[in-house]
Amino acid sequence: MKQLSKSPRINEALSHLAISSYFDVLYHLPRTYDNFAPTRESNLDHKERVVLIGKLAGPVLFNRHQRVKVVTFPFVTKNHISYRIVAFNRPYLLNQLKNEEIYTLVGIYNRQKHEINLVNLVRGEMEPDQYLKPIYSLPMTLANHEYLRLVRKSFKLVGESISNDIPQELVKRYRFISEKEALAAVHFPQTIDDVYQGLRVLKYRECLLFSLKTQLIRAENKLLKKGQKAEIDLQKINDFILTLPYKLTTDQVKAIREIVLDMNQQNLMYRLLQGDVGTGKTLVAEIALFANYLRGDQGALMAPTDALAQQHFQTLSKLFSSTNIRIGLLTGNISLEEKNKIKNQLSSGEIDIAVGTHALFSSDVFYHSLGLAVIDEQHRFGVNQRGLLAAKGERSDLLLMSATPIPRTLALTLYGDLEVTTLMQFPQQKRDVITKIFTSDSNQIHQEIKKTLAKNEQIFVVAPLIEEGNGNRSSVEALAENYLKHYPQEVQVLHGKLNADEKQIILQRFKNGEKPILISTTVIEVGIDVGSASLMIIYDAASFGLAALHQLRGRIGRQGQRALCMLLSDNQTEDEEKLQVLVNSNDGFYIAEADLRLRGPGEMSGLKQAGLPNFQYVNIISDFAMFDYACKDASEILAHPKDPENIAILQAAQREIKYQLFTNV
Repeated sequence: MKQLSKSPRINEALSHLAISSYFDVLYHLPRTYDNFAPTRESNLDHKERVVLIGKLAGPVLFNRHQRVKVVTFPFVTKNHISYRIVAFNRPYLLNQLKNEEIYTLVGIYNRQKHEINLVNLVRGEMEPDQYLKPIYSLPMTLANHEYLRLVRKSFKLVGESISNDIPQELVKRYRFISEKEALAAVHFPQTIDDVYQGLRVLKYRECLLFSLKTQLIRAENKLLKKGQKAEIDLQKINDFILTLPYKLTTDQVKAIREIVLDMNQQNLMYRLLQGDVGTGKTLVAEIALFANYLRGDQGALMAPTDALAQQHFQTLSKLFSSTNIRIGLLTGNISLEEKNKIKNQLSSGEIDIAVGTHALFSSDVFYHSLGLAVIDEQHRFGVNQRGLLAAKGERSDLLLMSATPIPRTLALTLYGDLEVTTLMQFPQQKRDVITKIFTSDSNQIHQEIKKTLAKNEQIFVVAPLIEEGNGNRSSVEALAENYLKHYPQEVQVLHGKLNADEKQIILQRFKNGEKPILISTTVIEVGIDVGSASLMIIYDAASFGLAALHQLRGRIGRQGQRALCMLLSDNQTEDEEKLQVLVNSNDGFYIAEADLRLRGPGEMSGLKQAGLPNFQYVNIISDFAMFDYACKDASEILAHPKDPENIAILQAAQREIKYQLFTNV
């Protein structure tokens, strides 16, 4: 790899960001900007962000409160107005602050206390052309000023080579600046409008490329035909549904009808089944697998983890116990002898439904007649998933499942290469899950744990880290050490570093109540079903996305019992707006939309885990109108593929499709 810096430390940090060229440097944009334009101090609003110029007006004091370190000091501005400044977890300020220095201070104003929660502090007063300071998402080993210096170097070396592939007609229509000018405006803005004009270009290009890719893939998909298939008997599906011990919702019945009618067509099915936690997506997928069996084909259900695959296997075995359907399990934790046996049975047609992880589509796995592949949660949508199956030479229908529900109009844009089926109704009684915010030292935590244990119900405790690292975020290991002191016989730990056998044993002990407190990372977010779990405690809750928190909360109260989700935050002033969304709503569609709205450009990294396309610059909620325009423009470009102005952007879209297919298979 080309070394972009003489410093091995900087090069290593860049490799963590997947930055390997000077172009990569330029396209890694600031995640936000510090605006140091001074605030007018008259009539400040409560919680208003303020920028003040002034000096210290007294001594700097230090206090420790549990895990939080607090620095306070008086500050007087150039306008002779005094404030009390509060800084959390910044003990280094004790040695850095000097009485005679002038500082530019950024903070959040508390009107009741006439104090400011410190956000940033810079020595001196800035010139107007330096008010906007770009802030990048970087590893801790790479300083912001070092990256900005590398950006300047990159512009000098490759700036003249930045191409413009948006068709000129569209450039004129939307009054875009060039791509080079756009990058310069975003990295070195003089005003907020500079940032806006630069991002317009980069966002639109991303929307246009995405729309072109999805429309190209959809067109390719429509050209593919199945072999001769027996028509699925709808009456047999109805008869099977009548044998179930519970009644399906109207949404489930409609979804099954859409899917089966799609499977009966000559064109291959590419459908997304989305719905909130608990709306019964899995049952719909299982009946689709039954329909596939009725036409004499094999089915495959792929899960993201061994534990979830095992759970699906058990559910399917119970569901089809009265039929002749033969089910096999293929995961990484079974013996080589068992794997070879399952593979032989798949190739000979002795297995009707295979359940497993990515192993189901390994190069040495062959199907006698694969007719339907169901891919459960956490897979990259919006790219041509057909590559998974085409690599095996199959002509199979494809059903993707997502538990990150988003509004249908948005789904149709994001999943332009898929048909979309949405479940909104809940099969059983309404979930009774209450969500509240607490500090990590609240006495209420142990009170709720004791009440839950007394009812013989289980408890999830979630932390963002496995081991203690930099910063103050909670870890599974530290929490386990603490909890074992209080509940020595009840606690066990689960995380991604354990092997599949260990995870299975731990989950079984948890399910049967032998070890009712499970301290875990978000590995439990995906589909783990323990009906009697009724308490969820999430440490450093604001470090997770809202959609992820909603998924975690979906693990409790699954039998309709009263349940409590405790969101722990020691910085509630900053985290309140985000976490309050979960306190106020259990609607997954609303929460997913709020999650996307709160994320800004460069803050979308959680989207792959949520099952959504991962955009670099675009916020898919606030920039939805741009998507709408780009979608129509993409259709116009595809209608004139030989127009010289359209060739460059079409080639870029094709390159990205090939790259994504390669990385996906």
